[in-house]
Amino acid sequence: MDVRSRNHVRVTGRTGAPVVMLAHGFGCDQNMWRLVVPTLEQHFTVVLFDHVGSGNSQLSSWSRVRYGSLDGYVADVLQIIRELALGPVMFVGHSVSAMMGVLAAAHEPEAFSGLVLLAPSPCFIDDPAAGYRGGFSAADIDELLESLDANYLGWSGAMAPVIMGNPGRPELGEELTNSFCRTDPEIARVFARVTFLSDNRADLAAVRVPTLVAQCSSDAIAPPEVGAYVHAQIPGSRLVTLNATGHCPQLAAPEETAAAIAAFAGTAR
Repeated sequence: MDVRSRNHVRVTGRTGAPVVMLAHGFGCDQNMWRLVVPTLEQHFTVVLFDHVGSGNSQLSSWSRVRYGSLDGYVADVLQIIRELALGPVMFVGHSVSAMMGVLAAAHEPEAFSGLVLLAPSPCFIDDPAAGYRGGFSAADIDELLESLDANYLGWSGAMAPVIMGNPGRPELGEELTNSFCRTDPEIARVFARVTFLSDNRADLAAVRVPTLVAQCSSDAIAPPEVGAYVHAQIPGSRLVTLNATGHCPQLAAPEETAAAIAAFAGTAR
C-alpha cells in the first residue's frame, strides 16, 4: 500500500524549507496539531500523518503483530521520511511518539536534523530500585489497562480529562475524550499496552542528534522528574519547561508550544 495513503500523510508550509514532522500520541491523530501548524508552516515544510490505526490512516494496514510494539510505528516513521525524500527532518513526537522518535533517530540518525520530545516518558512505571519515578506503580498501570479492557468508552470519558488537565477548560478534555472514542477499541487496547508498558530508558543514551525535551509545568501523565530524567540521559540535550499544564500542550497552549518547536528547529540545523 502507498505510504502516503496508509498514514494519511499531508505536507504543508514552505516548499524547500527545513522540515518539521509532527507525530501524535495515543488515542489522537494529526488534528491535534492544528493549532500549532499555522505558526510552523510560515517557516518550515510541515509533515503531518496518522499512525496506522488512528485518524484517517488505512485501518486495513493495522495488525496486532506489527503494531504490538513500538517497532512497527518506528518502521512507519522511517518509511515516510524515505518516501517523501525531503531531507533530514526535525521530528516532533508527543507522548509515546517521543520514544518512537528516539528509536528511529538511534537507528537512522542521518534521517533526522533533530528531535523535539514533547511531554515524553521512556517508562510510565516507577522503578524504586533504580531511583526512577515514572508517575505510576505497576498496580496503577494494571488497573488502568483492566479498566480500559472492560469498558473502553467509559475509560475514555474518565481518563481523557485527567490526561488533558486544565479542569477550568472542560472543552479540552471533551475534545480528547471524543478523539479517544473515535479509535477502534481493539486497536486502542493494543496501543495502550505499547504506550504504558514500554520501557525505553536504555535507548535514550543512543540518541546523537540535537534534542529538545519539552515538558509541561504540571502533567499527571509525565511529571517533571521524567522530563529531567530524559534530559539527563540524552547527551547534549536541552530541557525546557513550558508554562503549559496537562499532557497536551499543543492544544492547551499552542502559541507557546509552536514557539518552542520553531525556536529549536531554527537553531538546530
